[in-house]
Parts: sequence; structure tokens; C-alpha cells
Amino acid sequence: MQKRLILNSELLNITVDRLCQQLIENHNDFANTVILGLQPRGIYFSDLVVAHLQTLTKSEITYGYLDATFYRDDFRKKGKPVQANATKIDFIIEDKNVVLIDDVLFTGRTVRAALDAMMDYGRPAKVELMVLINRRYTRDLPIAPDYTGKDVNTLHTQKVLVEIGKGKKNKVWLINEET
Repeated sequence: MQKRLILNSELLNITVDRLCQQLIENHNDFANTVILGLQPRGIYFSDLVVAHLQTLTKSEITYGYLDATFYRDDFRKKGKPVQANATKIDFIIEDKNVVLIDDVLFTGRTVRAALDAMMDYGRPAKVELMVLINRRYTRDLPIAPDYTGKDVNTLHTQKVLVEIGKGKKNKVWLINEET
């Protein structure tokens, strides 16, 4: 297995700051905007973004977690019982601008499932997608992010490992599996 560093901690912080500045440009005071982090791994990145936004704007951001496990088209094919994650949305998204945040955009299937899951909480006025890593050339569905931390050319056989969270030095790796 070969690992190549895509983003170190310093570059990741710069990337988060840039993405937050773009959100502020487009959403001003976030009065009509909510942010949803996609479970399971997107919430670590969305936690970083929301914390930074609150520091920059000095305001409270409406924020929740969305799990799309049972909306996926492949959840029955895994061969073992599926473990769902918590959805934490204690607000209305009807007629709001929603920013979905995930760590890696790969095939687009998680985002498609998240759009279906989100509709159970109301019909938003607009939905935007933010991802830390946009894996180019691997999309199965015509889904593209509105906000991208970094575009990475990858093969289906490669993996992107995002290390964000408690006790971790925030880094992003591209992993080549040896055959």
C-alpha cells in the first residue's frame, strides 16, 4: 500500500478558510441557510467548517447531521446488517437554503441518497453541495459540488483517507492499493 499526502494540516486549514469565505459571500448572515453534515464521515469536516464559520461571522449557524443509509440504492447488497448513524435535524428546512457537506465526493450515490433523505424534513428552496475532496473521473451519477476543497484525479482502485477529528492531525491521503 502506498500513501501520498494530499493535504497537510496547514493546507487543510487554508482550504477550510477559503470555503468558509465562499459560503459567507453567498449566504451573508445565514439567516435563511442551514448546514447538514453527511453521516458518517462528512460530519468531521462539517464540524470544522461550522466552527470556523461561527468564528468568522460571530453568529449561530443552524446545523445538523443527516444519515442517508437506508436511502442508498446499495444498502441491501453489502452482505451484512447495515448500521445506521444518527440523524440530528431539530429545525425546519422547508424553504431554506441547504448546504450539504461531505468529506469526499466519489460516485455521487451518497449525495443522491442524501437528497432523498433530506426531503423527509421539508422541501428546501435551494440545495448546494460542499466537499473537501472531489474525486474526478469516478462519478456514476451526474452530481457536481458547488464548493470544492480540492479536485483529485483518481482511479476506482484508489482510496482517499480523510483524517479529521479528535486526537488526529488533520490530513488527507491518497492510497494506492498494491496488487
